Amino acid sequence: MRIMGLDYGSKTMGVAVSDALQITAQGIEIIRRNQENKLRRTLARIEELIVEYDVERIVLGFPKHMNGTEGERAEKSLELKEKLERRTGLPVILWDERLTTVSADKVMQEAGIRREERKEHVDRIAAALILQGYLDLQANTGLQEQQGE
Repeated sequence: MRIMGLDYGSKTMGVAVSDALQITAQGIEIIRRNQENKLRRTLARIEELIVEYDVERIVLGFPKHMNGTEGERAEKSLELKEKLERRTGLPVILWDERLTTVSADKVMQEAGIRREERKEHVDRIAAALILQGYLDLQANTGLQEQQGE
């Protein structure tokens, strides 16, 4: 079973999945839509990917302001969380995504990807960073639990 990571933007959705051992995250695609509120096709594609990758839960980036408050994007993410849970039956975990897009841009810059090409990849990489953060926490928590026994 795998875990899916999502980076929810106004017109794009970056998608990543974990490997079967839930150790690493790989960005797999960017789902694009013409209008922000038109999610039917996006949700249908996510359902297809859930089946294809045998996903057991979803980690959704939760955009907070730098001071920790929640704004309009956070509200939209909460609405998406409810839709995903209702439609897929899977648990959806919200993950603080502050600075994820900045980190994704930095990774691409260090990899030598030209500025003009970065927009094509940033959401997919951001989704992978969101998911990897979650996977790392799970791995560290699991280790701590084992050591405490």
